[in-house]
Amino acid sequence: MNSFAGPIGTAAPVIADKAPMIDPFGRAVTYLRVSVTDRCDFRCTYCMAEHMTFLPKKDLLTLEELNRLCSAFIAKGVRKIRLTGGEPLVRKNIMFLVRELGAHVHAGRLDELTLTTNGSQLARYADELYDCGVRRINVSLDTLDPARFKAVTRWGEFGKVMEGIEAAQKAGLKIKLNAVALKDFNEFEIADMLRFAHGRGMDLTVIETMPMGEIDEDRTDRYLPLSKLRADLEEQFTLTEIPYKTGGPARYVEVKETGGRLGFITPMTHNFCESCNRVRLTCTGTLYMCLGQNDAADLRTALRASESDDYLSAAIDEAITRKPKGHDFIIDRQHNRPAVARHMSVTGG
Repeated sequence: MNSFAGPIGTAAPVIADKAPMIDPFGRAVTYLRVSVTDRCDFRCTYCMAEHMTFLPKKDLLTLEELNRLCSAFIAKGVRKIRLTGGEPLVRKNIMFLVRELGAHVHAGRLDELTLTTNGSQLARYADELYDCGVRRINVSLDTLDPARFKAVTRWGEFGKVMEGIEAAQKAGLKIKLNAVALKDFNEFEIADMLRFAHGRGMDLTVIETMPMGEIDEDRTDRYLPLSKLRADLEEQFTLTEIPYKTGGPARYVEVKETGGRLGFITPMTHNFCESCNRVRLTCTGTLYMCLGQNDAADLRTALRASESDDYLSAAIDEAITRKPKGHDFIIDRQHNRPAVARHMSVTGG
């Protein structure tokens, strides 16, 4: 259990459900990813179109409703929650939800509360995140070159992200950098990013691009198998497999020359679904049992149907029975349409 100082939320006591969430393939669901907004202050080229149509604000669950939903999952055995977006820190009053969920960490009902961010708002929120019990965050960063950063994010400010990373580390937050590996964009920069991250006490994870949502380019032009990237890195570094896990799909190696960790997330070249312990909740109350499938459950209706959580709990149980064995991702010239129509920003990766 993480302990922390500072004020905490007032989350109502959670009574644990005796039946853990076990999917049809015997996997325990203990990890909930919550997309608190589909909005973002960047427009990363591989994630969304430049001119996006976002959800009307009236369709979003309130932060109080999101807190109630998260608490229901905690009662059913979820031990880790990651807040995502879009960019989670652009949601108005988001720290209310962080503080409420942080109370579960403080009480021992939740092992970890964390978030994935583009870093743009970290200078503003880093200290408060730490006070709420967050100890570890992921920062999405695909390049260290300001010009390339502007090209891939369209709207992002590189200097602002660097300030955010510095503020987060100063606040005591551990950082893992996430970089999407993109052919002919950053593939020759990954070695420098590794040195940058490890030189500052941060882990680095590289991720294969995934076929989600219509974007303004052909993903086959950017798709880079991490098997090739790893082979290139091994010309400069000694990579040793290690059993380190953070609860997500990354497979880690230790880099002898830097002493740091490097993770690989390979949904395309190596399907990691056999150990999937995750489900994903959107800001509208839709539960996706798999990132790469369209099947979903409407929890908003169950949430609003009764003040009691019995109906909601039953709806969650029914959804877990439909969790598939794996995703349907594929990228090649014969499959140049997205595997799923929704953008990554809807479910937060």
